[in-house]
Amino acid sequence: MTTEDRRAVEETIAALVRAWAAHDDRAYAALFTADATYVTWVGTRYQGRADIGGSHRVLWQKFLKGSTLADEITDVRFTGPDTAIVTSRGEVLRGRPRKLGKVQTYVVVREPDGHWRIAAFQNTKHKAMAEAVSFRFAPGLRPGA
Repeated sequence: MTTEDRRAVEETIAALVRAWAAHDDRAYAALFTADATYVTWVGTRYQGRADIGGSHRVLWQKFLKGSTLADEITDVRFTGPDTAIVTSRGEVLRGRPRKLGKVQTYVVVREPDGHWRIAAFQNTKHKAMAEAVSFRFAPGLRPGA
């Protein structure tokens, strides 16, 4: 894919971070396809733009009030002209930055209107200790082994 496509995909994730910082549920939801799937790090599954926006509106009013989002893209892989898989490290922050303890996977698609939107999102809490133990006792589990 083109450099322009990659920049557009990266901008979609950057816009997500900005919408979070503004606690703007409409702007946040608009970055997803109408039928997007969103899975949180605790395993809650939301389906569709309205569900994603509504849940974040409540989160920002309650548990995540005043939070910001850190998201550092680690890879963008295009699987076709209109589909990219993005992996990143991230964290919900309150106050000063800290270690990015979550791993995200996004499926980003170019829709007929030309905009890149998130069709699927999976967020996983990185458990470094469990990972280290598993690699020690089963080295073949290490990526690239």
